[in-house]
Amino acid sequence: MTEVRRTGAVPASLWERDEEVATITRAVDILCADRSSPGTLLEARGEAGVGKTALLAETRRIAEARGCTVWSARGGETLRSVPFNVVRQLLQPALVSMLPEEARDYLGDWYDIAGPALGIADPGERQADPQNVCDGLVAAVRRLARREWPLVLMIDDAHWADQETLRWLAALAERLDETSVLVVIARRPGDVSGDSARHLEAASAMGRPLAPLNALTPDATAGLTRATLGPHADAAFCREVWAVTGGNPYETVELLAKVQDSELQPVEAEAAELRSLNRSARGSGLVARLEQLGVDATRFAWAAAILGGGITVDMVAALATLDRADAARCAELLRGARILSVPDTAGQPGADELEFVHPLIATAVYNSIPGALRTAMHGIAAQLVTDSGLGAAAASRHLLKVYPDDDQEVVAQLREAAREHLAVGAPDAARRCLERALQEPPLPESHALVLFELGCATLLTAPSTTIGHLRTALAMPGLDGEQRVDAVFRLSQALLHNDQLEEAVRTVEAEAARTPDPSARLRLQAAQYMWEGIHAGETSSPRRSARLAELAATCTGRDNAERALLILRGFDAMTHGESAEEVVELCDRALVNGRLAPGLGWTDTEWGLELPMMLASSYAYADRLDRAEALFTEALRSYESAGWSGGHLALAHAYVGLGHRRRGRLRDAEQSLRASLRIAERVGRGLPLYWSATCNLVDTLLARGHVEEARTVADQYGFAPPYPSTIVLPDPRTVRGRLLLATGRTKEGVNELEAAEKAAAARGRHNPVVVPWATELARALAAEDPARAARLATDARRQAERFGTDTAIGEALRCAAALETGQRAVRLAAQAVTYLEASPCQYEHAAARVEYGIAARSAAELNRGMALADSCGADGLVARAREALAVVRAG
Repeated sequence: MTEVRRTGAVPASLWERDEEVATITRAVDILCADRSSPGTLLEARGEAGVGKTALLAETRRIAEARGCTVWSARGGETLRSVPFNVVRQLLQPALVSMLPEEARDYLGDWYDIAGPALGIADPGERQADPQNVCDGLVAAVRRLARREWPLVLMIDDAHWADQETLRWLAALAERLDETSVLVVIARRPGDVSGDSARHLEAASAMGRPLAPLNALTPDATAGLTRATLGPHADAAFCREVWAVTGGNPYETVELLAKVQDSELQPVEAEAAELRSLNRSARGSGLVARLEQLGVDATRFAWAAAILGGGITVDMVAALATLDRADAARCAELLRGARILSVPDTAGQPGADELEFVHPLIATAVYNSIPGALRTAMHGIAAQLVTDSGLGAAAASRHLLKVYPDDDQEVVAQLREAAREHLAVGAPDAARRCLERALQEPPLPESHALVLFELGCATLLTAPSTTIGHLRTALAMPGLDGEQRVDAVFRLSQALLHNDQLEEAVRTVEAEAARTPDPSARLRLQAAQYMWEGIHAGETSSPRRSARLAELAATCTGRDNAERALLILRGFDAMTHGESAEEVVELCDRALVNGRLAPGLGWTDTEWGLELPMMLASSYAYADRLDRAEALFTEALRSYESAGWSGGHLALAHAYVGLGHRRRGRLRDAEQSLRASLRIAERVGRGLPLYWSATCNLVDTLLARGHVEEARTVADQYGFAPPYPSTIVLPDPRTVRGRLLLATGRTKEGVNELEAAEKAAAARGRHNPVVVPWATELARALAAEDPARAARLATDARRQAERFGTDTAIGEALRCAAALETGQRAVRLAAQAVTYLEASPCQYEHAAARVEYGIAARSAAELNRGMALADSCGADGLVARAREALAVVRAG
């Protein structure tokens, strides 16, 4: 325990807080010492009334004395449903103080993304990506920290902060090494659950806890009592103060204030009165004291508790139905009674606001309002907020508290609030509004529409919940025509995200069978083939490829349904190893003037990202890397400019990396794939996008010759069975088989490649470039079972010639050469070089050139191969060529 303070100059709640204050002082000094100093997060944790708020006030005093800019915010128990409430309190005042043009210039590309969440810009028309909004808010802090250095951010009652703020806080804490700012938060243990708890704990884990805030000792309580009441307070009276309050600093200060008000003498004979005085400061005693101030003051306090934040005399007067003069008088009474106070908002807008002296008082007042009256007051507050022009989203927190009453205006307001929440990147807030709208309930003709909107709001955050909502909506009247098709398509997407791919296929197939509209039926059939096309399971529907080919043969690309079928047919033909020329011709027909058609773009939601990914992948493996890379780059640019920084951006980076890998730019590929994995880590492990990034990174590291690093990545990110239900390019079983062989686990590697063979055969995927198990297995079996190895190599060459690309044929010839010796090996290696020289895949060309140089013992070929391998970043291939060159020169 720190030394007991004995001076009356010390603020009451800072007794026995020397260690905590010293830590804060050091943190402020470090911040002020250097603009490039890393940021710090300090956390004060303790029970209610233990002095957290006082410690933050001392932080402000210390920081401002050293010339720091200090911004503060506070969570509220009744405001947790308001998205971005706390982060807006922190950052909005500084941004509002700028001219609009200055704020836009200052935030740059992040203005349209973070601005709506901060309430300084109008939201766009489409749903905002929550992850990118979070990233935008972190970027805003980084820029403001440079502008306002040294900057201190303080959050009181962080356990009551809204979920969106806590997500931002966790992201900021993770990146404080690059942001010179001091963040100090105060929170209670517990009092938070679900995703909010996860985000808050993540932030806490990145910070440094202050010493635990414990109750005052008897000696400290005695010192505080004498500092307040005078040195004549006797020991027995001081001991009773400690016994009554348990050493809680807030309760101690309030009790001593009551002693002063009552003119009680601090002597043992009066100590028995302390318990009744203490009861009047909290709970039912506080309510009784409030009632003694009169009916008007009580109504004023109730209205303030209902509002929770933004408490002004005018707003409370309107809610409590008081005239302005009476409301002002009540405010003064409540301030005199230490129930309300003026917040410390020096230098910030809203300095005329009121707040409760302590959250414990706010909670007690709110709970004292009779239930029916409290509900009615929330309804009135919702109307006042709406009439004030603050919008449906601002009113929605009150509407959530109103009893359902078959009020269609409430349904309409909640639906509008949900749209506003989605537009600023708060899907959970939208979900709460729509779930409440269903309880009203909506009229039968709009009930299904509300369920559909709810399903769209929860699609990415809770796919299993979405499935139930959309199935219920589809079973009700009200969804017809395009809306019904959209709902079925969204349901199939939710099933896909919930790893129920076969059910997704059955859902669109059944709806297509009962849909009379040919256009709608074609779209549903395309969705069916799309989900079947990305399914990595062991079975495929009978004659699927044949039916898809029949449908695509009639398509001219006149609308998006036909273009989708052409893309699906091209992707199917590519994975099955059919003619690459036909694959490219099908894909070209799906474009409009060489570009993605409107409605099939990367950010269009009608079809999703799967179709353009299939299109670009088909080009990539058909040796049309120019078109594939243009599409992958367009995806990255589209998601970044649209503000999508979650799973979509992770996939875009992964496929840009795939393009670099196919081209042979291995260093660039590794950089893109690591960026993809960083984003995928935030989205969540186990998803198909996570597999795409990990599989491609392992493949790239193996190509570079960085085997140990590839093994580390595989171990770190769980690159092992079971594999996802959706297709991953390149084939993860084959890549893992290569990894096992490269690390000396030959038997396991062979088993994995044989599993890849079985899976590919079951799905008819015979493209030797996409699933190159045969060439890898042939090399692995060359010494142990040369006859089988030769058969595998022959079959791989046959499949490669059927597909017809230079890369496929060249790779098959490389494998055949590796199984031969003498002049036959030289001739096959030379043929491999000829094909791969014409291929866009430079790493494979480099490998073929080095292998030809080894077979022919040609220093010139080894030098050419080594130079090409070096330009690709294939360090292992360079080392192999250098060793072979030394042997040739020595021989």
